[in-house]
Amino acid sequence: MDHLRENNGQNIIQTAEILCIGTELLLGDIVNTNAAFLSKELAGLGINVYRQSVVGDNPARLTAALKEALERADLVITSGGLGPTGDDLTKEMAAGVMGKKLVLHAESYERIKSYFARRQVPMAESNIKQAMMPEGATVLKNDFGTAPGVILCNEDRTKTIIMLPGPPRELIPMFENEVAPYLSRRTASVLRSRNIHLFGIGESMLEIHLHDLMEKSINPTVAPYAKEGEVLVRVTAKGSSERECFALCDQMVEVIRRSPVGEYIYGVDVGSLEAALVTSLIERNKTVAFAESCTGGLLSKRIVDVSGASSVFVGSIICYANSVKVNQLGVPPSVLEQYGAVSEETALLMAAGVRQRLGADFGISITGIAGPAGGTPEKPVGLVYIGLSSEEEERCLRLMLGGRERAYIRLSASSYALNMLLSELKKQNRT
Repeated sequence: MDHLRENNGQNIIQTAEILCIGTELLLGDIVNTNAAFLSKELAGLGINVYRQSVVGDNPARLTAALKEALERADLVITSGGLGPTGDDLTKEMAAGVMGKKLVLHAESYERIKSYFARRQVPMAESNIKQAMMPEGATVLKNDFGTAPGVILCNEDRTKTIIMLPGPPRELIPMFENEVAPYLSRRTASVLRSRNIHLFGIGESMLEIHLHDLMEKSINPTVAPYAKEGEVLVRVTAKGSSERECFALCDQMVEVIRRSPVGEYIYGVDVGSLEAALVTSLIERNKTVAFAESCTGGLLSKRIVDVSGASSVFVGSIICYANSVKVNQLGVPPSVLEQYGAVSEETALLMAAGVRQRLGADFGISITGIAGPAGGTPEKPVGLVYIGLSSEEEERCLRLMLGGRERAYIRLSASSYALNMLLSELKKQNRT
């Protein structure tokens, strides 16, 4: 961090607003992921974010948005508008709001020249604009692009604007490496959270069981969030240190584990069902193979998305057609004729077949009717069977996921399959 002037005696930052700048955001050409990232990071620093806004590349509207945000909050963090073109106006408007003039920052100018020289590309004269900084600002180095970031305070240090580049690959490391350490020195407390992941219980039922706890808990707080096919309970504590916060959170996590919803918890801070499963398989030195019919490879994709899956995932067989079930998995034609492809009998044989033929410790199969066509009164759309096979056990789960669209049925079926194996691993570990 390079200081044009020392920032001493600054006030504590308690509230913040996020202002994302760019007409392309308003038009929907770019998905605004920066706001979500910044909100989460600021919360972790104990800074309350009460508002997020998006404004286009217009001088008057940008100036008005900055002034309004500064009236409400101690800190305004912007993303975007630091480029070399004429519509990149963030620094100019912020400097005007703070009553500062722009001056050439020699170190930034040299860094920008070096950036282009390393790439053997001529530097356009317009890039000099990116080295112009508000007088008295703190300049943030950009190791992944040409736009430096800026920290700008008013005269009595009661208001701060932090300007970050728009591309996430530039914004995220700049925040983590430069902004977070700066803000940590200007906060009175920190916030830390534990995320409890639950599967198999709906948000309304979870709220019934945890209502009193959520109502009475002040520090830490307990809040449920509905995710795609599952529920997350976030436990958040405020304290003077990270250690103090996590100690408070962990006590509450144990209370929730002992509650009626505890049986639905599949992990804490694990990220997702597939991430939890990969971790559990690695810890137990076990492998898995999949036989997928109606999910068509979705289950395989989800586990392969997790880093480290290569050490536990052997492979899969996409057996959409009955002929593949017969020829690749060894399901007898007589079983298909008697019970059908969507049946417990077929699901169990598919799971055993893929386990044996691919040489895995566990075989998981999914067969069902995802719709919208193909259902019958006996086997309606949404009927799904999930088979599990290991040397110790074979079992099948029957699901009725009707009344939903095809994508939901497939996603939900894959989630049940992941949770089924995760539960099996935990059961084996207890025994």
